[in-house]
Order: sequence, then structure tokens, then C-alpha cells
Amino acid sequence: MLKDFFGKKKKYASIPSEQGKMDVPEGLMKKCEGCHKIYYRKEMNKNLNVCPNCGYHHKLTAWERIDSLFDEGSFQEWDQYLISNNPLGFPGYEEKLENDRIKTDLNEAIVTGKGEIDGQPTVVCIMDSRFRMGSMGSVVGEKITRAVEKARKESLPIILFTASGGARMQEGVLSLMQMAKTSVAIKRFSEAGGLMFSIMTHPTTGGVSASFASIGDYNFAEPGALIGFAGRRIIEQTIREKLPDDFQTAEFLLEHGQLDKVIHRHDMKQTLTTLLHMHQKGGDSE
Repeated sequence: MLKDFFGKKKKYASIPSEQGKMDVPEGLMKKCEGCHKIYYRKEMNKNLNVCPNCGYHHKLTAWERIDSLFDEGSFQEWDQYLISNNPLGFPGYEEKLENDRIKTDLNEAIVTGKGEIDGQPTVVCIMDSRFRMGSMGSVVGEKITRAVEKARKESLPIILFTASGGARMQEGVLSLMQMAKTSVAIKRFSEAGGLMFSIMTHPTTGGVSASFASIGDYNFAEPGALIGFAGRRIIEQTIREKLPDDFQTAEFLLEHGQLDKVIHRHDMKQTLTTLLHMHQKGGDSE
């Protein structure tokens, strides 16, 4: 019996073998993309998907991030039922959208709404890279614009969490138009005295990085996040130079003055809480 017990334990640990893969229940374990250690998925989830060993920040879903930041029961989602259509008749696009809706339980690549962070009412937009790689189509741009407009009308701060591969090619120029649309809405919001936090997570690239993601009053990022417009290979081929190994990482951008701070996920809520209270007190004293 003792031999069987240890045999079973060894069998479960033998993940590289085909038999081992069959024995480990699907979804029970998670391998760190940074140090390649293996953890129980529940253990990783409790740690906000940050590796306990190397600190690698794995992706969070939009709702996991909401749960980690907002006071319990305070979040109200906006524009949940807005969905994309297929304006260009792109082959297979509608099927891909439907598959992502089923896979993610989201209607689009962003969740917007209002909630409270330590009692402070705040508008938030959170992109989810599981849905079409977080690409920005017409609905993503529309939801951001509506959220920014509501924040302006209600005199509330807004927080944008970005995670995107850029503009959505299946919607062509309609996707590219969202860069200007969202940026103009934020400009109006800023002119009205609004406060915006932009937090770039892995990855924030393409048209998203070149528009609303880069124009916050505070521009933050999570550790190790890839942030940039064009890819490394394209840039190297264009300028015919070898780029630094850490090029387009959050740490590289911070060093070169393009970010205000790189914030560990465990410190995110406290940092935002402190800044929200600071600006609220500043506004009350005027």
C-alpha cells in the first residue's frame, strides 16, 4: 500500500511523460512563463497571477482585475451588450467573434463601468487580451469613449488598463478611427479638469499604445510589460541597428522618461487608492 501511494505521487509528478499528462487533472497546474516552475493554479490565482518565485506577472482577465481593485459589490458594468458586426464582410470574422464570446464570457475585448476603490467612486476601462488579442475595433473604441464622456459629466476620475495587440484588422479603417476618437474624448475630459490613470499591462502595442494608452495624467505599467508601436524586427530592419535586449519593456520606458512608475501588481490598489484620495483632498481644498 505504501509503495502504491508513493508510486501514485511519482506518477502525478511525471508531467513530461504522456501518461503523466493524462493523470494530472486539466487546469490544476500552471507553469510560470518566467522561471518555468510549476504551481497549483489556485495558488497562483491567490497571488494575483504573480509567480511567487520570480515575480513574473501573468495576465489577468478583466474581471479578475476588477475583483482585485474594487470594493466588494461596488462595480457596475456599462454597455455590456454592445457587440461588433462585420462591416467589411471579412471572411470568418463573425465566427471568430462568437468563439471568443463563448471562450471568455465577454461580448468584447473590454469591460467598462463604475465602482469604488476604498470608497472613492471611479470609472474604469479594462481590456482583456483573451478576446481577439485585446484588439481595438469600433466597439472597443465606442465603449472607451462613452466611459470617458460619463466620467466627464459625473466629474469622476477614470482608470484605463490596456492589454492589446493594436487595431483590429478585420474592421480596417473603422478600427484606426478609434485612435482619434478616443484621444479626442480624453482631450475634452482633460480640459474639463478630469483625472486619468493609464496602466499599461502586457502587451500594449500598436494603435492602442499610440493613442489613449499614452496620454494619461499618470502613465504607469506593470513589471515586464511589452509596450510599443511597431515590433522589434520591423524597427531593427528600418534603422539597421541592433536594439537593446530590454527594448520596449516597461523598465526600459521608465528609464527613458516615458512612464511615471512601474508598479507591482500587489501594490496597484494601494497606489491608486493613495492617488485618488490625494486628488480628492486637493479638490476639496480648492
